[in-house]
Amino acid sequence: MRATYTRTQGVRHLFAALDLGKDKMYGHIKKRKRRGEFLEFCRYLRSLYPPEVRIAIICDNFSPHLTTKKDKRVGEWAEANNVEIAYTPTNSSWLNRIEAQFTALREFTLNGTDHTGHRQQGSMIRRYIAWRNRNTDNPRLRRIVKRANVA
Repeated sequence: MRATYTRTQGVRHLFAALDLGKDKMYGHIKKRKRRGEFLEFCRYLRSLYPPEVRIAIICDNFSPHLTTKKDKRVGEWAEANNVEIAYTPTNSSWLNRIEAQFTALREFTLNGTDHTGHRQQGSMIRRYIAWRNRNTDNPRLRRIVKRANVA
């Protein structure tokens, strides 16, 4: 079955992070992309570092990432856990260094494929992230990321 814009089984969302110091990518695939799932991923990222080490999580302005007057969970969690949430300017997510990594992910795992379902596609994405973290010096990977990096 060819991939189409008809998503009869719904879509999946990739929460991803890039540790710039280690050049390591992390990712979780979720059925929904809401504030609760975002905070779950943030808790995972926080667990990767000692609590006394301040970490910064750079996000776009997608509503689940934001602290609002009605929902202060993101800001309260960040303050309580030595985390800084930094936002890219509106319509400028391309400034976030992880965006170029998504170009490589698409090239290596999604382009020209016909996954039979979410499980198979998720498996390919997880395998790619593991491969990418072991092969950060791969010339093809570096070329794709360099071409996609605009910031």
